[in-house]
Amino acid sequence: MPRTLYARLAFGLLLLLIAIGAIYTAITLTVTDNYMRQLNQEINRNLARNLVADRNLVEEGRLNENALKETFSLYMSINPSIEIYLLDNAGRILSYSADPDKIKRKSVSLEPIKAFLRMEDPYPLLGDDPRSHDRQKAFSVTEIPGKTAPEGYLYVVLRGEQYDSAETVARTSYLLRMSGWAMAASLGFGLLGGLIVFHLLTGRLRRLTVRMEAFAKQTIKQETEKIDPLPKGDEVEALSFTFDRMADRIRQQIDMLQEQDALRRRLVAQVSHDLRTPLASLQGYLESLQMKKDSLSAEDQEEFLRIALRQSQRLGQMLAELFELASLDARESLPQPEPFALPELIHDAVEKHRLKAESEGLTLCLSVSPNTPFAYGDIGMTERVLDNLLDNAIQHTPAKGTIAVTTSIGDDQVSVSISDSGPGITVEHLAQIFDPFYRGDSADKSTQHAGLGLAIAKRIMDMQNGTISAANVTTGTGSIFSFQLPLYRA
Repeated sequence: MPRTLYARLAFGLLLLLIAIGAIYTAITLTVTDNYMRQLNQEINRNLARNLVADRNLVEEGRLNENALKETFSLYMSINPSIEIYLLDNAGRILSYSADPDKIKRKSVSLEPIKAFLRMEDPYPLLGDDPRSHDRQKAFSVTEIPGKTAPEGYLYVVLRGEQYDSAETVARTSYLLRMSGWAMAASLGFGLLGGLIVFHLLTGRLRRLTVRMEAFAKQTIKQETEKIDPLPKGDEVEALSFTFDRMADRIRQQIDMLQEQDALRRRLVAQVSHDLRTPLASLQGYLESLQMKKDSLSAEDQEEFLRIALRQSQRLGQMLAELFELASLDARESLPQPEPFALPELIHDAVEKHRLKAESEGLTLCLSVSPNTPFAYGDIGMTERVLDNLLDNAIQHTPAKGTIAVTTSIGDDQVSVSISDSGPGITVEHLAQIFDPFYRGDSADKSTQHAGLGLAIAKRIMDMQNGTISAANVTTGTGSIFSFQLPLYRA
């Protein structure tokens, strides 16, 4: 069965034209045969009467047997398409001009004969064929007069056996051949015209399907999901499949937009709450300095200024993280991946945070193999992930704790792990650890951050086709954060 709509329409048109041609041929042959019977009977309706009158078949009120035999012989030579039969008043066959071996009937029905003589029914009137038990043919008939009453009927079959044989040969050799060529030419012309029309009609449908498929691929090309191939069917099935897929995609987009809108509302509320605390503290200390500057000592004024400056710095850091997260979400900063030496980047990041860790009474341990293969990613963004994870570990590790940075090599990726000896993360909070503004259970100094560092690290790893995860240390206390980058393959 053809698969494309054009092929199906063409196949259907071909079957329709063949059926029409066959029906037309059957109707034409039937009508033509009926017409020829009617015409033949109309022309020869007085043939039997003329035979009786012209050939002197009746003399002195009796049938002339010798004249009848001569008439049989003469007319079978002159017009072999007719057959002559002599019937009695009951329709029984008394004599005939046909081959005796082929006569199947002993009598014929008188109803058509009487109807013919009354001239009541329209032509063609069909009577029984003595050569068949069920076939009927056009005929001419007349009464054979006697002395007091008709002696019988002269029954002439107008289309005898020789006519049937000649007609069969003519149909086989000429009529059917000509009809076949005519039907083939008509079918070919109709099929060609139909194919042109179908091509014009389905062309627009094919172009629409191609455009919808291109649009669907364009909307999904940035996603990691695989595009399902089109089903094996015609253009209507492909268009329906593409439409359903686009409708599903639009529903997903709407759900994502609704989810993003809910997240935006929650973020606005959280940002408002987190920004209000440093602003209120900054405003309070500045107002105190303004109102009590004459009564405060120099040490108190210095302390107030120091606290106000710290709150200002905290506020600036929160705003910078907000702008960075918004930039990552809007994909304004796209990664520029390249091969780089990961041990050197880790060493630089650890040294950058070592002074801060030591000031908090923490120990930073580094265990990185110098033979680690090159990683493939954005150097600046990877450094930002390391900074955020180290800063998070420093903030959540109590004094005299330890922070360890290690690496491991897999088949196609390198993994960096940062573990601490802090209180760890409760199981119910692990799933939300990378959400914006999330703060887990920690010491008081955890309130000094806005909860955006891990969210930024997660966005960066997603953009680099990397992964990041959090878990609790299996032995002892503390948590471990790990991220993976692909290895560079030349």
